[in-house]
Amino acid sequence: CFILQYMSGFGNEHVSEDPRCPGALPEGQNNPQVCPYGLYAEQLSGSAFTCPRPTNKRSWLYRILPSVCHKPFKPLEEGHLTHNWDEVEPDPNQLRWKPFEIPKAPRNKLDFVSGLHTLCGAGEPRGRNGIAVHIFVCNTSMMDRCLYNSDGDFLIVPQQGKLLITTEFGKMLVEPNEICVIQQGMRFSVEVFGETRGYILEVYGAHFELPDLGPIGANGLANPRDFLVPVAWYEDRQVPGGYMVISKYQGKLFAAQQDFSPFNVVAWHGNYTPYKYHLEKFMVINSVAFDHADPSIFTVLTAKSTRPGVAVADFVIFPPRWGVANNTFRPPYYHRNCMSEFMGLIKGHYEAKEEGFQPGGASLHSMMTPHGPDADCFEKASKAKLEPERVAEGTMAFMFESSLSLAVTKWGLQTSNHLDKNYYKCWEPLKSHFNPSCK
Repeated sequence: CFILQYMSGFGNEHVSEDPRCPGALPEGQNNPQVCPYGLYAEQLSGSAFTCPRPTNKRSWLYRILPSVCHKPFKPLEEGHLTHNWDEVEPDPNQLRWKPFEIPKAPRNKLDFVSGLHTLCGAGEPRGRNGIAVHIFVCNTSMMDRCLYNSDGDFLIVPQQGKLLITTEFGKMLVEPNEICVIQQGMRFSVEVFGETRGYILEVYGAHFELPDLGPIGANGLANPRDFLVPVAWYEDRQVPGGYMVISKYQGKLFAAQQDFSPFNVVAWHGNYTPYKYHLEKFMVINSVAFDHADPSIFTVLTAKSTRPGVAVADFVIFPPRWGVANNTFRPPYYHRNCMSEFMGLIKGHYEAKEEGFQPGGASLHSMMTPHGPDADCFEKASKAKLEPERVAEGTMAFMFESSLSLAVTKWGLQTSNHLDKNYYKCWEPLKSHFNPSCK
Protein backbone atom coordinates (compact mmCIF):
# COMPACT_ATOMS: atom_id res chain seq x y z
CA CYS A 1 0.00 0.00 0.00
CA PHE A 2 1.49 3.34 -1.10
CA ILE A 3 1.13 6.09 1.52
CA LEU A 4 0.80 9.53 -0.02
CA GLN A 5 3.56 11.89 1.06
CA TYR A 6 4.35 15.47 0.12
CA MET A 7 7.06 18.09 0.32
CA SER A 8 6.10 21.63 1.28
CA GLY A 9 6.91 25.00 -0.25
CA PHE A 10 5.85 27.05 -3.26
CA GLY A 11 8.33 27.14 -6.15
CA ASN A 12 11.07 25.50 -4.11
CA GLU A 13 13.99 23.51 -5.50
CA HIS A 14 12.82 20.04 -4.51
CA VAL A 15 14.72 16.75 -4.64
CA SER A 16 12.96 13.38 -4.56
CA GLU A 17 13.69 9.76 -5.32
CA ASP A 18 11.57 6.64 -4.92
CA PRO A 19 12.87 4.82 -1.79
CA ARG A 20 12.87 1.57 -3.75
CA CYS A 21 15.90 2.90 -5.64
CA PRO A 22 18.16 4.78 -3.21
CA GLY A 23 20.80 6.87 -4.92
CA ALA A 24 18.81 7.17 -8.16
CA LEU A 25 19.58 10.89 -8.37
CA PRO A 26 22.98 11.57 -9.99
CA GLU A 27 25.39 13.35 -7.69
CA GLY A 28 26.89 16.67 -8.70
CA GLN A 29 25.47 16.89 -12.21
CA ASN A 30 22.22 16.64 -14.16
CA ASN A 31 23.20 14.53 -17.15
CA PRO A 32 25.98 11.98 -16.48
CA GLN A 33 27.24 9.70 -19.23
CA VAL A 34 25.54 6.80 -17.44
CA CYS A 35 22.76 7.47 -14.91
CA PRO A 36 22.32 5.31 -11.78
CA TYR A 37 20.25 2.16 -12.32
CA GLY A 38 20.56 2.61 -16.10
CA LEU A 39 17.97 5.42 -16.10
CA TYR A 40 17.50 8.06 -18.78
CA ALA A 41 17.89 11.75 -17.91
CA GLU A 42 15.21 14.06 -19.31
CA GLN A 43 14.70 17.77 -18.66
CA LEU A 44 11.23 19.31 -18.52
CA SER A 45 11.46 23.07 -19.12
CA GLY A 46 8.68 25.34 -17.95
CA SER A 47 10.36 28.55 -19.12
CA ALA A 48 12.81 29.76 -21.70
CA PHE A 49 16.40 28.78 -20.86
CA THR A 50 17.40 32.43 -20.56
CA CYS A 51 14.61 33.62 -18.24
CA PRO A 52 15.85 35.52 -15.17
CA ARG A 53 16.59 33.19 -12.30
CA PRO A 54 13.45 34.10 -10.26
CA THR A 55 11.23 33.00 -13.17
CA ASN A 56 13.36 30.16 -14.54
CA LYS A 57 11.52 26.85 -14.18
CA ARG A 58 12.80 23.37 -14.97
CA SER A 59 13.02 19.90 -13.53
CA TRP A 60 15.22 16.92 -14.32
CA LEU A 61 13.48 13.54 -14.48
CA TYR A 62 15.30 10.20 -14.27
CA ARG A 63 13.14 7.61 -15.93
CA ILE A 64 13.13 4.01 -17.08
CA LEU A 65 12.40 5.01 -20.68
CA PRO A 66 12.30 8.55 -22.07
CA SER A 67 8.95 10.05 -23.01
CA VAL A 68 9.98 10.21 -26.68
CA CYS A 69 9.23 6.48 -27.06
CA HIS A 70 5.75 6.52 -28.58
CA LYS A 71 3.97 6.06 -31.90
CA PRO A 72 2.98 9.17 -33.91
CA PHE A 73 0.21 11.38 -32.56
CA LYS A 74 -3.15 11.20 -34.31
CA PRO A 75 -6.19 13.45 -33.87
CA LEU A 76 -8.57 12.48 -31.08
CA GLU A 77 -12.20 13.54 -30.81
CA GLU A 78 -12.26 16.45 -28.35
CA GLY A 79 -15.99 16.47 -27.58
CA HIS A 80 -16.92 19.76 -25.90
CA LEU A 81 -13.35 20.99 -25.46
CA THR A 82 -12.73 24.06 -27.61
CA HIS A 83 -10.93 27.37 -27.96
CA ASN A 84 -13.25 28.66 -30.69
CA TRP A 85 -14.64 31.81 -29.14
CA ASP A 86 -16.72 32.74 -32.20
CA GLU A 87 -19.24 29.87 -32.11
CA VAL A 88 -22.03 32.20 -30.97
CA GLU A 89 -22.57 35.94 -30.79
CA PRO A 90 -21.17 37.79 -27.73
CA ASP A 91 -23.52 38.11 -24.76
CA PRO A 92 -22.87 40.96 -22.27
CA ASN A 93 -25.67 39.90 -19.89
CA GLN A 94 -25.17 38.65 -16.38
CA LEU A 95 -25.00 34.87 -16.78
CA ARG A 96 -25.62 32.15 -14.23
CA TRP A 97 -25.62 28.38 -14.60
CA LYS A 98 -27.43 25.80 -12.52
CA PRO A 99 -25.27 22.92 -11.24
CA PHE A 100 -23.84 21.02 -14.18
CA GLU A 101 -25.17 17.49 -14.49
CA ILE A 102 -22.89 14.50 -13.94
CA PRO A 103 -23.79 11.63 -16.31
CA LYS A 104 -24.67 8.31 -14.74
CA ALA A 105 -22.38 5.30 -15.16
CA PRO A 106 -22.35 2.77 -16.69
CA ARG A 107 -24.94 4.13 -19.13
CA ASN A 108 -22.64 7.01 -20.07
CA LYS A 109 -19.05 6.54 -18.90
CA LEU A 110 -16.92 9.66 -18.87
CA ASP A 111 -13.40 9.99 -17.53
CA PHE A 112 -11.61 13.26 -16.77
CA VAL A 113 -10.62 13.90 -20.40
CA SER A 114 -13.88 12.91 -22.07
CA GLY A 115 -15.72 14.90 -19.38
CA LEU A 116 -14.08 18.25 -20.17
CA HIS A 117 -16.50 20.98 -21.30
CA THR A 118 -15.29 24.47 -22.20
CA LEU A 119 -17.55 27.17 -20.81
CA CYS A 120 -15.78 30.42 -21.75
CA GLY A 121 -12.41 31.93 -22.58
CA ALA A 122 -10.35 34.39 -24.59
CA GLY A 123 -7.12 34.48 -26.56
CA GLU A 124 -5.58 31.46 -28.19
CA PRO A 125 -2.81 29.02 -27.35
CA ARG A 126 -0.66 29.52 -30.45
CA GLY A 127 0.01 33.11 -29.48
CA ARG A 128 0.60 31.98 -25.86
CA ASN A 129 -1.82 34.52 -24.42
CA GLY A 130 -5.24 33.76 -23.05
CA ILE A 131 -7.31 31.66 -20.72
CA ALA A 132 -10.12 29.11 -20.82
CA VAL A 133 -12.60 28.01 -18.17
CA HIS A 134 -13.67 24.38 -18.29
CA ILE A 135 -16.16 22.30 -16.34
CA PHE A 136 -15.29 18.65 -15.78
CA VAL A 137 -17.90 16.00 -15.02
CA CYS A 138 -16.84 12.37 -14.82
CA ASN A 139 -17.83 9.06 -13.31
CA THR A 140 -14.97 6.71 -14.18
CA SER A 141 -11.20 6.68 -13.83
CA MET A 142 -8.72 7.13 -16.66
CA MET A 143 -7.54 3.62 -17.56
CA ASP A 144 -4.22 3.35 -19.39
CA ARG A 145 -4.67 6.96 -20.49
CA CYS A 146 -2.85 10.12 -19.46
CA LEU A 147 -3.08 13.75 -20.53
CA TYR A 148 -0.58 16.53 -20.88
CA ASN A 149 -1.34 20.10 -21.82
CA SER A 150 1.00 21.66 -24.37
CA ASP A 151 -1.03 24.87 -24.30
CA GLY A 152 -0.74 25.96 -20.69
CA ASP A 153 -1.37 25.29 -17.01
CA PHE A 154 -4.45 23.69 -15.47
CA LEU A 155 -5.68 24.99 -12.10
CA ILE A 156 -8.14 22.31 -11.00
CA VAL A 157 -10.89 22.99 -8.43
CA PRO A 158 -12.77 19.82 -7.46
CA GLN A 159 -16.30 20.50 -6.23
CA GLN A 160 -17.76 17.01 -5.79
CA GLY A 161 -15.69 13.86 -5.39
CA LYS A 162 -11.98 13.48 -4.75
CA LEU A 163 -9.29 13.10 -7.41
CA LEU A 164 -6.32 10.77 -7.09
CA ILE A 165 -3.93 12.28 -9.59
CA THR A 166 -0.88 10.34 -10.74
CA THR A 167 1.81 12.52 -12.27
CA GLU A 168 5.36 12.00 -13.48
CA PHE A 169 6.45 13.52 -10.15
CA GLY A 170 4.29 11.30 -7.94
CA LYS A 171 0.72 11.06 -6.66
CA MET A 172 -1.60 13.67 -5.16
CA LEU A 173 -5.01 13.24 -3.56
CA VAL A 174 -7.08 16.37 -4.18
CA GLU A 175 -10.42 16.74 -2.42
CA PRO A 176 -13.13 19.42 -2.51
CA ASN A 177 -11.86 22.57 -0.76
CA GLU A 178 -8.40 21.83 -2.15
CA ILE A 179 -6.96 22.89 -5.48
CA CYS A 180 -4.09 21.62 -7.57
CA VAL A 181 -2.05 22.99 -10.44
CA ILE A 182 -0.73 20.77 -13.22
CA GLN A 183 1.72 22.90 -15.15
CA GLN A 184 2.33 22.90 -18.89
CA GLY A 185 3.68 19.65 -20.31
CA MET A 186 3.26 17.48 -17.19
CA ARG A 187 1.66 14.11 -17.82
CA PHE A 188 -1.09 13.08 -15.43
CA SER A 189 -3.92 10.60 -15.02
CA VAL A 190 -7.01 11.02 -12.85
CA GLU A 191 -8.68 8.32 -10.76
CA VAL A 192 -12.15 9.05 -9.36
CA PHE A 193 -14.36 7.27 -6.84
CA GLY A 194 -17.86 7.95 -8.14
CA GLU A 195 -19.66 10.94 -9.58
CA THR A 196 -17.17 13.79 -9.75
CA ARG A 197 -17.42 17.44 -10.80
CA GLY A 198 -15.29 20.55 -10.73
CA TYR A 199 -13.86 23.62 -12.45
CA ILE A 200 -10.63 24.27 -14.35
CA LEU A 201 -8.87 27.55 -15.06
CA GLU A 202 -6.46 27.10 -17.97
CA VAL A 203 -3.85 29.77 -18.58
CA TYR A 204 -1.83 30.04 -21.79
CA GLY A 205 1.64 31.54 -21.67
CA ALA A 206 2.03 32.36 -17.97
CA HIS A 207 2.50 30.35 -14.80
CA PHE A 208 0.69 30.89 -11.52
CA GLU A 209 2.60 32.57 -8.72
CA LEU A 210 1.87 33.98 -5.30
CA PRO A 211 0.72 37.60 -5.37
CA ASP A 212 3.00 40.29 -3.97
CA LEU A 213 2.00 41.32 -0.44
CA GLY A 214 3.13 44.96 -0.46
CA PRO A 215 2.17 46.74 2.77
CA ILE A 216 0.72 43.51 4.21
CA GLY A 217 4.30 42.48 4.87
CA ALA A 218 5.99 39.10 4.82
CA ASN A 219 3.06 36.93 5.93
CA GLY A 220 -0.55 36.45 4.95
CA LEU A 221 -2.93 35.22 2.26
CA ALA A 222 -1.63 31.89 0.93
CA ASN A 223 1.60 31.09 2.74
CA PRO A 224 4.28 29.31 0.67
CA ARG A 225 4.82 26.51 3.19
CA ASP A 226 1.23 25.29 2.78
CA PHE A 227 1.69 24.27 -0.86
CA LEU A 228 2.42 20.57 -1.23
CA VAL A 229 4.43 18.77 -3.93
CA PRO A 230 4.27 14.98 -4.46
CA VAL A 231 7.23 12.71 -3.84
CA ALA A 232 8.74 10.47 -6.50
CA TRP A 233 6.87 7.27 -7.30
CA TYR A 234 7.35 5.03 -10.31
CA GLU A 235 5.77 2.03 -11.94
CA ASP A 236 7.74 -0.21 -14.29
CA ARG A 237 4.68 -1.51 -16.09
CA GLN A 238 4.41 -2.86 -19.60
CA VAL A 239 1.09 -2.27 -21.37
CA PRO A 240 0.93 -4.70 -24.31
CA GLY A 241 -2.53 -3.47 -25.26
CA GLY A 242 -1.23 0.07 -25.62
CA TYR A 243 -1.07 3.03 -23.27
CA MET A 244 -2.68 6.20 -24.69
CA VAL A 245 -0.81 9.49 -24.18
CA ILE A 246 -3.14 12.41 -24.94
CA SER A 247 -1.76 15.81 -25.83
CA LYS A 248 -3.81 18.99 -25.76
CA TYR A 249 -2.06 20.94 -28.50
CA GLN A 250 -3.25 24.21 -30.05
CA GLY A 251 -6.66 23.62 -28.52
CA LYS A 252 -7.09 20.16 -30.06
CA LEU A 253 -6.58 16.68 -28.67
CA PHE A 254 -4.12 14.18 -30.11
CA ALA A 255 -3.35 10.64 -28.98
CA ALA A 256 -0.21 8.53 -29.26
CA GLN A 257 0.23 4.89 -28.28
CA GLN A 258 3.11 3.39 -26.35
CA ASP A 259 3.60 0.01 -24.69
CA PHE A 260 4.63 1.16 -21.19
CA SER A 261 3.39 3.39 -18.39
CA PRO A 262 4.58 7.04 -18.63
CA PHE A 263 4.79 7.20 -14.84
CA ASN A 264 8.23 5.60 -14.84
CA VAL A 265 10.17 8.43 -13.18
CA VAL A 266 12.33 6.95 -10.42
CA ALA A 267 13.80 10.26 -9.21
CA TRP A 268 13.61 13.95 -10.01
CA HIS A 269 14.83 17.35 -8.89
CA GLY A 270 13.87 20.91 -9.81
CA ASN A 271 11.42 23.72 -9.22
CA TYR A 272 8.90 22.92 -11.98
CA THR A 273 6.37 20.60 -10.37
CA PRO A 274 2.68 19.94 -9.85
CA TYR A 275 1.36 21.09 -6.51
CA LYS A 276 -1.76 21.27 -4.35
CA TYR A 277 -3.12 23.61 -1.68
CA HIS A 278 -5.91 23.41 0.92
CA LEU A 279 -8.09 26.51 0.86
CA GLU A 280 -8.65 26.38 4.64
CA LYS A 281 -4.97 27.34 5.03
CA PHE A 282 -5.64 30.81 3.58
CA MET A 283 -4.89 33.62 6.05
CA VAL A 284 -7.70 36.08 5.45
CA ILE A 285 -7.03 39.84 5.46
CA ASN A 286 -10.09 42.02 6.03
CA SER A 287 -11.38 45.42 7.09
CA VAL A 288 -11.52 45.97 10.85
CA ALA A 289 -12.79 49.57 10.82
CA PHE A 290 -15.16 50.55 8.00
CA ASP A 291 -15.82 50.04 4.29
CA HIS A 292 -14.48 47.22 2.13
CA ALA A 293 -11.00 46.38 1.07
CA ASP A 294 -10.98 45.42 -2.58
CA PRO A 295 -11.49 41.68 -3.30
CA SER A 296 -7.88 41.43 -4.43
CA ILE A 297 -7.12 40.74 -0.74
CA PHE A 298 -8.56 37.27 -1.33
CA THR A 299 -6.14 36.33 -4.14
CA VAL A 300 -4.57 32.89 -3.73
CA LEU A 301 -2.63 32.69 -7.00
CA THR A 302 -2.06 35.03 -9.91
CA ALA A 303 -0.86 34.66 -13.48
CA LYS A 304 0.61 38.02 -14.40
CA SER A 305 0.39 39.79 -17.73
CA THR A 306 3.16 41.96 -19.15
CA ARG A 307 1.43 45.05 -17.68
CA PRO A 308 2.39 45.71 -14.06
CA GLY A 309 -0.46 45.02 -11.67
CA VAL A 310 -2.70 43.49 -14.33
CA ALA A 311 -3.33 39.74 -14.29
CA VAL A 312 -4.14 37.44 -17.15
CA ALA A 313 -5.91 35.49 -14.43
CA ASP A 314 -6.33 35.58 -10.66
CA PHE A 315 -7.66 32.76 -8.52
CA VAL A 316 -9.61 34.35 -5.67
CA ILE A 317 -11.57 32.74 -2.80
CA PHE A 318 -14.19 33.98 -0.34
CA PRO A 319 -13.59 31.86 2.76
CA PRO A 320 -15.23 31.89 6.20
CA ARG A 321 -14.16 34.98 8.16
CA TRP A 322 -15.31 37.62 10.62
CA GLY A 323 -17.19 40.71 9.50
CA VAL A 324 -16.76 43.64 11.88
CA ALA A 325 -16.84 46.81 9.76
CA ASN A 326 -18.77 49.69 11.37
CA ASN A 327 -21.39 51.77 9.55
CA THR A 328 -20.81 49.66 6.45
CA PHE A 329 -22.94 47.72 3.99
CA ARG A 330 -21.07 44.48 4.49
CA PRO A 331 -21.93 42.23 1.53
CA PRO A 332 -20.18 42.85 -1.82
CA TYR A 333 -21.16 46.24 -3.18
CA TYR A 334 -22.72 46.96 -6.58
CA HIS A 335 -19.97 47.02 -9.10
CA ARG A 336 -18.90 47.44 -12.72
CA ASN A 337 -15.44 46.09 -13.46
CA CYS A 338 -12.82 46.34 -16.20
CA MET A 339 -12.09 42.65 -15.49
CA SER A 340 -14.14 39.54 -16.27
CA GLU A 341 -15.43 37.71 -13.19
CA PHE A 342 -16.28 34.01 -13.34
CA MET A 343 -17.53 32.58 -10.05
CA GLY A 344 -18.09 29.05 -8.81
CA LEU A 345 -19.28 27.59 -5.53
CA ILE A 346 -17.64 24.57 -3.91
CA LYS A 347 -19.99 24.31 -0.93
CA GLY A 348 -22.52 26.28 1.11
CA HIS A 349 -24.35 29.49 0.14
CA TYR A 350 -22.66 32.59 -1.29
CA GLU A 351 -23.34 35.59 0.95
CA ALA A 352 -24.59 37.93 -1.80
CA LYS A 353 -26.94 35.42 -3.46
CA GLU A 354 -28.14 32.75 -1.07
CA GLU A 355 -30.69 31.46 -3.58
CA GLY A 356 -30.00 30.40 -7.16
CA PHE A 357 -26.20 30.30 -7.01
CA GLN A 358 -25.57 26.68 -6.10
CA PRO A 359 -22.57 24.38 -5.56
CA GLY A 360 -21.53 22.96 -8.91
CA GLY A 361 -23.03 25.91 -10.76
CA ALA A 362 -21.37 29.13 -11.93
CA SER A 363 -21.83 32.74 -12.91
CA LEU A 364 -20.09 35.11 -15.32
CA HIS A 365 -20.14 38.88 -15.00
CA SER A 366 -18.42 40.24 -18.06
CA MET A 367 -16.43 43.42 -18.49
CA MET A 368 -18.39 46.47 -17.32
CA THR A 369 -21.57 44.43 -16.84
CA PRO A 370 -23.11 45.60 -13.56
CA HIS A 371 -23.60 43.10 -10.76
CA GLY A 372 -24.01 42.90 -7.01
CA PRO A 373 -26.19 41.53 -4.23
CA ASP A 374 -29.73 40.49 -4.99
CA ALA A 375 -32.71 42.39 -3.61
CA ASP A 376 -33.20 40.19 -0.54
CA CYS A 377 -29.54 40.50 0.40
CA PHE A 378 -29.61 44.29 0.01
CA GLU A 379 -32.68 44.76 2.17
CA LYS A 380 -31.44 42.41 4.87
CA ALA A 381 -27.93 43.92 5.04
CA SER A 382 -29.23 47.51 4.99
CA LYS A 383 -31.32 46.89 8.12
CA ALA A 384 -29.03 44.50 9.99
CA LYS A 385 -27.74 45.34 13.44
CA LEU A 386 -23.99 45.68 12.96
CA GLU A 387 -22.27 43.31 15.31
CA PRO A 388 -19.23 41.10 14.81
CA GLU A 389 -20.49 38.14 12.80
CA ARG A 390 -19.14 35.10 11.06
CA VAL A 391 -19.38 35.49 7.30
CA ALA A 392 -19.57 32.59 4.87
CA GLU A 393 -19.41 29.92 7.58
CA GLY A 394 -19.54 26.48 5.95
CA THR A 395 -19.09 28.07 2.53
CA MET A 396 -16.36 28.30 -0.09
CA ALA A 397 -16.94 30.41 -3.17
CA PHE A 398 -14.20 31.30 -5.62
CA MET A 399 -13.56 33.56 -8.59
CA PHE A 400 -11.49 33.29 -11.73
CA GLU A 401 -10.84 36.95 -12.60
CA SER A 402 -9.21 37.99 -15.86
CA SER A 403 -8.19 41.15 -17.68
CA LEU A 404 -9.38 39.43 -20.88
CA SER A 405 -12.92 39.79 -22.22
CA LEU A 406 -14.34 36.26 -22.08
CA ALA A 407 -16.55 34.73 -24.75
CA VAL A 408 -19.00 32.00 -23.84
CA THR A 409 -19.10 28.80 -25.89
CA LYS A 410 -22.10 27.32 -27.64
CA TRP A 411 -22.07 24.55 -25.04
CA GLY A 412 -22.27 27.12 -22.27
CA LEU A 413 -25.08 29.16 -23.78
CA GLN A 414 -27.12 26.43 -25.46
CA THR A 415 -26.01 22.80 -25.47
CA SER A 416 -25.52 22.37 -21.73
CA ASN A 417 -29.11 23.49 -21.13
CA HIS A 418 -28.10 24.70 -17.67
CA LEU A 419 -28.16 28.47 -18.22
CA ASP A 420 -30.47 30.15 -15.71
CA LYS A 421 -32.56 32.41 -17.90
CA ASN A 422 -34.23 34.01 -14.89
CA TYR A 423 -31.02 35.27 -13.31
CA TYR A 424 -31.78 38.93 -14.04
CA LYS A 425 -34.97 38.68 -11.99
CA CYS A 426 -33.03 38.59 -8.70
CA TRP A 427 -32.46 42.36 -9.09
CA GLU A 428 -35.95 43.32 -10.29
CA PRO A 429 -37.40 43.80 -6.77
CA LEU A 430 -34.81 46.50 -5.99
CA LYS A 431 -36.69 49.74 -5.39
CA SER A 432 -35.80 53.36 -4.97
CA HIS A 433 -35.30 54.61 -1.41
CA PHE A 434 -34.47 58.13 -2.57
CA ASN A 435 -35.95 60.93 -0.48
CA PRO A 436 -34.66 64.43 -1.34
CA SER A 437 -35.96 65.86 1.95
CA CYS A 438 -34.14 63.30 4.12
CA LYS A 439 -30.37 63.41 4.16
